[in-house]
Amino acid sequence: MDIKKLHETFTEIYGEDSEATFFSPGRINLIGEHIDYNGGYVFPCALDFGTYGLVKVRNDNKINFASTNFDLRVKSDLDKPMKNDVIDDWANYPKGVIKIMLDKGYKVKGMDILISGNIPNGAGLSSSASLEVLTGVIINNLFNDNSIGMIDIVKMSQKAENDFVGVNCGIMDQFAIGMGKKAKAILLNCQTLEYSYAAVNLLNYEIVIMNTNKRRALAESKYNERRSECEKALEVIKKVKDVKDICQLKPEEFDKLEYLFTDEKIKNRAKHSVYENARVIKAFNCLNNGDLIEFGRLLVESHNSLKNLYEVTGKELDAIVEEALFSDSCIGARMTGAGFGGCAIAIVEKDKVNLFTSRVKREYTKRIGYEPTFYSTGIGEGVHRVE
Repeated sequence: MDIKKLHETFTEIYGEDSEATFFSPGRINLIGEHIDYNGGYVFPCALDFGTYGLVKVRNDNKINFASTNFDLRVKSDLDKPMKNDVIDDWANYPKGVIKIMLDKGYKVKGMDILISGNIPNGAGLSSSASLEVLTGVIINNLFNDNSIGMIDIVKMSQKAENDFVGVNCGIMDQFAIGMGKKAKAILLNCQTLEYSYAAVNLLNYEIVIMNTNKRRALAESKYNERRSECEKALEVIKKVKDVKDICQLKPEEFDKLEYLFTDEKIKNRAKHSVYENARVIKAFNCLNNGDLIEFGRLLVESHNSLKNLYEVTGKELDAIVEEALFSDSCIGARMTGAGFGGCAIAIVEKDKVNLFTSRVKREYTKRIGYEPTFYSTGIGEGVHRVE
């Protein structure tokens, strides 16, 4: 990202330069998909690309939003109630965070803001969560003397997405973006928010993000439907077992309760959740023990479960993962994010990445009719002010 150019753009739009610059990463989840809202473990990390925010504090209560990614500019006013307005599009994410923070009694003042991200929009790498946590950290830093803890900012960002935007997401995306550390993944218990870090040492392998270029509009997808199905599954389980979340069950416990389900679909949603949760713990241990081959195998197992039991992959994600796994240089691949398009990840030998991407690109394009995009990524720091 050309920061100098961003400062020039800010001056063009607002007539003077910004006074502070912030960065908020995107995220990928290595494994543990669709279980953050079922009280399970997830294993995300922050990326080394994401969203920049340039800000200048105003002398009034007006907030102006502009972005290099969208033509739409939005004006807001702190003297009026902050409302979700469909015509405000992308600006509803920062507006939601501002509303939640005001409701909690935190200080917010007028600002001119320029947002610029290099997270592909709709790719499932959490551009919305990146923008939400970015907004929370800007407000914390500029107006509240950094007195708000990062986990509180994470929670308010999730609440903004749930209550203001209307997407019933779990906490994983915001948590990974707020709490990420360079070269580390986070094992997060979504029930308790207990977390620990694992060093991601992939030796002679690297993570390749494979964007199917099938746009995934999360609010319009079947995400909320899957959550509802899991709630039904939990009701079935609670008839005989006192659990708060599906992921409290171990696989062997779930196997003994399968007879309770009369609806195969509801059973499958629960089965994925329980088994995926167990895979996350195994994957964490694999990375800590340097067992990359078993780590890769768990990624494949996760994708197959998301395809067959949870039914959130679709032909594009399945095609790109299948083509990745045809390559000898790839030891594991899976969809990442909510599914229904977006991205998959692959663990690929470093010196064969170019060969890998050209082959997958060719074969995927043959099957789907348009090209995918690839990003080799490092694991970066969580959201922070850029000095």
